[in-house]
Amino acid sequence: MTLRLDPEIAELRSRIRHSAAHVMADVVTKMYPDAKLAIGPPTDDGFYYDFMVAEPFKEEDLEAIEAKMREVIKRDHAFEYAEYAREEMLEKNANEPLKLEIINQIPADETISTYTHGDFEDLCVGPHVESTGKIPAFKLLSVAGAYWRGDEKRPMLQRIYGTAFETEKALDEHLERLEEARRRDHRVLGRDLDLYSIHDEIGPGLIIWHPKGARIRGIVEDFWKQEHYKAGYDLVYTPHIGRSTLWETSGHLDFYKDNMYAPMDMDGQDYYLRPMNCPFHIMYYKTAMRSYRDLPMRIGELGSVYRYERGGVLHGLLRVRGMTQDDAHIFCRPDQLVDEVNGVLDLDFKLLEAFGFKDLEVTLSTMPEKAVGDPARWEFATDSLRQTLEGRGIPYEVDEGGGAFYGPKIDVHIRDAIGRLWQCTTVQFDFNLPERFGITYIGDDGQEHQPYMVHRALLGSLERFMGVLIEHFGGAFPTWLAPVQATVIPIADRHIEYANKVKTQLTEAGLRVEVDARNERMNAKIRQAQVQKVPYMLVVGDREAEANAVAVRLRSGEDLGAVPVGDIQARLLDEVATKALE
Repeated sequence: MTLRLDPEIAELRSRIRHSAAHVMADVVTKMYPDAKLAIGPPTDDGFYYDFMVAEPFKEEDLEAIEAKMREVIKRDHAFEYAEYAREEMLEKNANEPLKLEIINQIPADETISTYTHGDFEDLCVGPHVESTGKIPAFKLLSVAGAYWRGDEKRPMLQRIYGTAFETEKALDEHLERLEEARRRDHRVLGRDLDLYSIHDEIGPGLIIWHPKGARIRGIVEDFWKQEHYKAGYDLVYTPHIGRSTLWETSGHLDFYKDNMYAPMDMDGQDYYLRPMNCPFHIMYYKTAMRSYRDLPMRIGELGSVYRYERGGVLHGLLRVRGMTQDDAHIFCRPDQLVDEVNGVLDLDFKLLEAFGFKDLEVTLSTMPEKAVGDPARWEFATDSLRQTLEGRGIPYEVDEGGGAFYGPKIDVHIRDAIGRLWQCTTVQFDFNLPERFGITYIGDDGQEHQPYMVHRALLGSLERFMGVLIEHFGGAFPTWLAPVQATVIPIADRHIEYANKVKTQLTEAGLRVEVDARNERMNAKIRQAQVQKVPYMLVVGDREAEANAVAVRLRSGEDLGAVPVGDIQARLLDEVATKALE
């Protein structure tokens, strides 16, 4: 996730952050003389620098490092660029083992350069601001461990994260967003709302969905299936494993093996957990001879896949090892391409809007240097994507050379409630798999032709999308998604029977309702329901039982007073039917 910025501001922030990383490295090496330098790049949200140190940094160390950084910034040292011969650079970094490794990996024909401020010099290509005094506002945020080169077999380094901006106001706004993001952290809310868990005994990156989380996920899946059937998709179920020959044909064992789990020997044959659903959908396509009249074929699946992700990058629901993709593949003729992409976008925007995502940003990624397939087909497919976007009046950015090796693509990013962008939808052509599997259709000329194949995922993986949803709503799901839509709260034990009667009526109407019959005070029960972010609290006592009513309170704290049970039932059902977001 990130925030999309004006290019000039983004470039300025990058230079400020890169410069702040150098200042931090300068200070750390003076405060901790035995520290060895690794790398310190700017990022979309800030910067970091990795150090090899004997003892891990502590959060309380950051304040002292910050204070020394302010002294360096106040001295306003100029950032000065220099170039060196390899031998000289190796000599200058003789006591920096990680820098030596970097230098030795620089190709012989590339320039080796540094930037210096004051008496600190660091291997770097830049760019930087003019001087340390041009770093207007910064903040160190946290420390963490990070393997050198991201390799679990290499040394564990200490990483200090920070951020920097062009004004104090921009920094303060960012820190407020970070604080709001912490309040919305899906890992904390997932625990507090009892939605899911991850267990070392099972393995990192593998999710157990608890009943409430499973309820929300089930609602998302049912909605997804319903809309796909309406849009003319056929849904399939396919195996979770496949023989090695399948993955050899698809090319995964050549290009993707490092992300696949080890094979299982069954009857002398190697089988692999699937990292992708595509080959299975192709095999379904191949079960019959296809005619041009059969196309387009839209084959969808909520298919579980398994990918080896390094432990250091796993992150709650957002980065996992077992995931369910809202996957589909479209097989079509060239003359159907634009209509099919339009259909995908129609469905995509409908789904995303239902979840509250209307602010979208779109990217068109084109042919990379290394690509498979006829360049003429690449041009046709890319023009089809461009024509679709422009025909709909959708603004987009072009990522030149950013397509996969097997085809161009459209990516859709969604902006959440606090302004962060998340890559969500992908619509991608594939010239590789149709050729590898030799799929064809009989055209109106009686000859065999290779169909165009479109990969598309609208929500992405359900795990990641659920993580985004939790953070977008801050755990306060709209009524149609909430695992518990209303809690009936009896004031005293004698009101439990009436509370259960209300629950039965609402449940039989199709609503998700619980009764809080604990031996607790009414206000404590209301607070608990608010903590659990239940949309409606229905308090019942003597007056409500006599009037066949409930006293309605919203999780926002608003009190609607006494409402007939039939009326609150109608209100809830209307919110569900219209997928109201508030």
